[in-house]
Amino acid sequence: MTHRQVLQSLTGLLMGMFVSILAGTVVSTSLPVILSDLKGDQTAYTWVITATLLATTISTPIWGKLADLSNRKVLLQLSLVIFVVASAIAGFSQDTSMLITMRVFQGLGAGGLTALSQIVMADIISPRERGKYMGLFGAVMALGTVGGPLIGGFITDSINWRWNFFIALPFAAIAIILIQKTLHLPTKAKRKVSIDYAGIVLLTAGVSLLLIWVSLGGKQFDWASSTSIMMVLGSAVALIAFIIVELKVSEPIIPLSMFKNRTFTLAVFASISVGVSMFGTSVFLAQYMQLARGANATQSGLMTIPMMAGLLIVSTVAGALISKHGKWKAIMVTGSLLQLAGLYLLGTIHFDTNFVLVSVYMFLLGAGLGMVMQNLVLIVQNAVTPAEIGVASSGIAFFRSLGGTVGVSVLGALMATKVVDLLGARAADMQAAIAALGEKGKEVGAALASGNIPSVHSLPDSVRTIIESAYGDAVAHVFMIAAPLSILTILAIVFLPNLELSNQTRHQREETDAAAALTAEGSEATEILMADAEAAVGASTPGVGPEAGRR
Repeated sequence: MTHRQVLQSLTGLLMGMFVSILAGTVVSTSLPVILSDLKGDQTAYTWVITATLLATTISTPIWGKLADLSNRKVLLQLSLVIFVVASAIAGFSQDTSMLITMRVFQGLGAGGLTALSQIVMADIISPRERGKYMGLFGAVMALGTVGGPLIGGFITDSINWRWNFFIALPFAAIAIILIQKTLHLPTKAKRKVSIDYAGIVLLTAGVSLLLIWVSLGGKQFDWASSTSIMMVLGSAVALIAFIIVELKVSEPIIPLSMFKNRTFTLAVFASISVGVSMFGTSVFLAQYMQLARGANATQSGLMTIPMMAGLLIVSTVAGALISKHGKWKAIMVTGSLLQLAGLYLLGTIHFDTNFVLVSVYMFLLGAGLGMVMQNLVLIVQNAVTPAEIGVASSGIAFFRSLGGTVGVSVLGALMATKVVDLLGARAADMQAAIAALGEKGKEVGAALASGNIPSVHSLPDSVRTIIESAYGDAVAHVFMIAAPLSILTILAIVFLPNLELSNQTRHQREETDAAAALTAEGSEATEILMADAEAAVGASTPGVGPEAGRR
């Protein structure tokens, strides 16, 4: 395909990605306001994020497998429709339960967009050329990830947070039309399809139970309670049964044979750590800006630009370098080191740390993620057979989402506990500050005693300083815990086989492999015919053949 044809084919795909990113990021800076309005607590805050990640995690490998079995174009449009309809309904949420339910459906659509966008790219662009086209994805991500929080903050502060969920609708309609008109994929040969329904159910049950236990343990029930034990055992039984099923079915959701591929296995470990870094930082940085630095929603979006700038600028440059030189190992090792440095440095911040320093730390972390995240999918697609590209791509996305989901749940629980401990240690100071406010202090005290996330920027300065200090130190505590996981990323990338990037698209590789198979079959048939001919000659010629020796 020419550069122009590729751009035409990617137009609808890029618009779909933009809708997905925008609908997700436009509410990120508004969540403290949304949860405050819906009377949600820290558990609800965590679950608004976790619900989407959980659904995305579970559905990603399912979408990936469906992409290997059926029409990818239709699947892409279907996932987009599910995502946007759920977003629209979420805008009418009356409580946190309704919001969390709609976030689940958003996650189902996002799982399709996450898996299918990478798979479709492999259909029309070779691994060697794919790096420079990542620049286009980088530009779209820039518009969505940087513009989304700013738009969301502005809408929340000037209109109403509900409009954050409606803004993606016109873009979605355009995306569906563009995908229909511009995305032309190679025709797949029709074959009998077998859906692994048992695997889908067992994977959903096992992962869901595990994540619900992690999210609610220590709050809704004790870690050592009978409820906790039952959930862990239930998750273990479901996941073991899932593994058994995957070993026996003809079309497994996650083929366990993939783990024989060293590149895939190491990329899985790296993706888990990257998921924790990517999702965890985006969630808790928004809380840091609003709850530790007193920013409103719009300001919070502006204050997180350094991290997104690092991710988007560096990922674009790294992709261009990989396409130009065909070398990826040094870039990814450097990125993993920057990821570790960024998380560690963010683990040292306080509520009053110079914001220039905080910006530098965010930029370093974003740069590290930009060098590693997309390229993990690229090298895995390059290392597997064309028939495995769908499940391999979605497998990496699955484990990245799984890492992010578990990470947000665990880190959210740790943060909530840390905030309670820090505020408890300063209970006397808080009581004195509230008492000094007189009549207004009763209102402030009642709001804080409710357990809901406070609107920090509207609190009196004396109380606000104590709250900001507690949340600032709690967020730093979360980053410091997450930092050692980056060592896993470094080790996995260091030991990845340094394979050369292919210059062929998925379709071209399939044709090459088919031609090679035919050539091999032809050679084998020729050898058999020659052997038969020699045997026939030996049998008809005196003194030649197996009987000659005996005569």
